[in-house]
Amino acid sequence: MSQQKSKTPLSGANLVAAGILLSRVSGLIRERVFAHYFGNSDPGDAFKAALKIPNFLQNLFGEGVLSASFIPVYAGLLAQGAEEEAGKVAGAIASILALLVSFLVLAGVFATPLLIDLIAPGFHDEKRELTIRLVQIFFPGTGLLVMSAWCLGILNSHRKFFLSYAAPVLWNFAIIGALVIFGGRMAQSNLAITAAWGLVVGSALQFGSQLPVALKLIKGFRPNLAVQLKSVQMVITNFLPVVVSRGVVQVSAYIDSVLASFLPTGAVSSLAYAQTIYLLPISLFGMSISAAELPHMSSASGTAEEISTFLRGRVDSALRQIAFFVTPSIVAFAVLGDVVVSAIFQSGAFTRDNTLYVWGVLAGSTIGLLSATMGRIYSSAFYALKDTRTPLRFAVIRVVLTTILGLIFALYLPKVLGLSPSWGTAGLTSSAGLAGWVEFLLLRRGMNRKIGRTGIQVSLQIRLWASALGAGVVGYGIKIGLGHRHPIVDAAIILGAFGMIYFAATLAFGISEARGVFNRIRRRR
Repeated sequence: MSQQKSKTPLSGANLVAAGILLSRVSGLIRERVFAHYFGNSDPGDAFKAALKIPNFLQNLFGEGVLSASFIPVYAGLLAQGAEEEAGKVAGAIASILALLVSFLVLAGVFATPLLIDLIAPGFHDEKRELTIRLVQIFFPGTGLLVMSAWCLGILNSHRKFFLSYAAPVLWNFAIIGALVIFGGRMAQSNLAITAAWGLVVGSALQFGSQLPVALKLIKGFRPNLAVQLKSVQMVITNFLPVVVSRGVVQVSAYIDSVLASFLPTGAVSSLAYAQTIYLLPISLFGMSISAAELPHMSSASGTAEEISTFLRGRVDSALRQIAFFVTPSIVAFAVLGDVVVSAIFQSGAFTRDNTLYVWGVLAGSTIGLLSATMGRIYSSAFYALKDTRTPLRFAVIRVVLTTILGLIFALYLPKVLGLSPSWGTAGLTSSAGLAGWVEFLLLRRGMNRKIGRTGIQVSLQIRLWASALGAGVVGYGIKIGLGHRHPIVDAAIILGAFGMIYFAATLAFGISEARGVFNRIRRRR
């Protein structure tokens, strides 16, 4: 069996994680600045809801879809030495995607008033009008972000991982710049519109920073519509099931947004704030590892048994890495979530009450954090085998469950428990987590049938959870002892102690991932 000689998946995952870390840190700064100026206000709700529609386009045709359909084919051609054909495929996919996105962006701008009634039927009057205006501004920027996802596919296939994942830093700082420069001069509604134009500028910067590098990597690139090529047809064939899969997942996100729009003011914003934090470990660990693994797994060759053996090793190794980092994230968000939220958001219009509310929403999201990150590895394995239909079936099941459970947990359960309707937002994140576990178990069972048994040893899981819970108890004790000082100072002390105790415990338990981290730190001294 042979694979393309290049950087190892681990080094690739490190580069992806480094890029994502920069992107997410800048994203957290963006959200903190946003929270400072908007808090849980009507314009804040409008901005977050407005992002849902163009984000649907980005998620439907962007990074995840192209990674699943384009990278396996393009990377496979590179591994075979067919660089000329790979260049033709890249040119054809870029041309088809540009035409498709241009049409959808134009149609979306004119159809926005109708779309608003689908995602935020609970918005009325000025709040609804502001949301419409924001969506129309967002659409062109989102088209540029979809095209930057094509660049990501090229860069990842050539093992150039860092740039594509660090490029969103430019997007974030364009929005931050708009907020900081004009934040003290405008009413919240006008500031939301200004920030939206900042988003468009940031989208152009993100795409423009990647395009020259991507074009240099492609041999014989030329825009074309060579749909007769077998490789192009394979990308399109794989593309359609993934688009449908992403579509049904986005339906789930829209249902959450619709339900949140019927909850009291602040529900939509709080859901977005919590998701910003919740997505950090998913991006840093789930996305970084799965993104680095996909081109590597896609270039595998040999007999069916050789490929299965190779994939089992990669899947198990990736799952161990994810569990090592995500398990403490779950405990930290559940036990010390107020410390995390206050450090990131508590400023200006974002008060202590807002912190506690977002903590509740964040705690609900921890239910599905591990399944969401590990599920990405199994999806990548399916895509590497050019099977995009199996993940689609399981995604549909998850969406149906999320919808049913979301209605119960968000609208009815708070009434039964005698809670404020606002806590229905936490019900939304909890229901999504439960449905996510069902999807993960189906993905694992399906992959095990293809390549043999995979998974994490129970003994490892026990040691990881014992280490994380022990660190959580100590961290909670420190939190109680400190009281409430400055949010950032509290977070540095409490979360720093939590992290050190977890690392020391896993090292004492002899967990190989902890030893690997320790050895890398020691070598750098």
